[in-house]
Amino acid sequence: MLLTLTLREVERATPRAAIVRLALGGRQFDYAAGQAVLFGRSGQADRRPYSLATSPAECRDRDELELLVGLDAVGQTGPHLGTLTAGMSVDVEGPVGSFTFPPAPAENRFLFVAGGTGIAPLRAMLHEALARPAPTQISVIYSARTPNEFAYGPELRALAAAGRLSLWQTVTREAEEHWDGAQGRIALGHLRSMLQDTETLCFLCGPHALVREISPLLEQLGIAPERVRVEEWK
Repeated sequence: MLLTLTLREVERATPRAAIVRLALGGRQFDYAAGQAVLFGRSGQADRRPYSLATSPAECRDRDELELLVGLDAVGQTGPHLGTLTAGMSVDVEGPVGSFTFPPAPAENRFLFVAGGTGIAPLRAMLHEALARPAPTQISVIYSARTPNEFAYGPELRALAAAGRLSLWQTVTREAEEHWDGAQGRIALGHLRSMLQDTETLCFLCGPHALVREISPLLEQLGIAPERVRVEEWK
């Protein structure tokens, strides 16, 4: 499905990412939590994939799509988007992708491991899991380069403070600003402390290096390969 939509709002999430909200205008757009769309300026052929950052139910309630768009070192998008401004027309094609939260998972324990903007599809899945009628246990491990690069960080911390999930964050570069949390890459011990049991359904999304390292660690902890779902990029 190809839609031309109006960009409703652009909100800076981190120095290297922006939250982009697109008005659906009453049109139906069906997708599964975790899927993406191909997104670009209206009328041009160059469209690139971005994960949807809200659950399908939230999309219907808000009549909008929400994306987390990566920015370069000077805060710009690529040429397929140019300068994003409220009111501009954009093209959205999709949904695309098979990295999804199952409609009726047998498990009621979930682990989400994100690196950088990989939090976007996991946030959609997380919201889907939180809305389940059955009791669930949810853990989130989130790795970013610096403390100010945790997109949706305040929301995740608020959910953790409310007891709705367990959250562990780490930064992989030396923190120039104040940071009293963990530093370094995600290791075996971190995963062990956040796993509920071996029947936990795990979702990984982030740079290739992160996914390549985490998958075998989960296997060492007794998680069967079919319980590890992966989305990665280079």
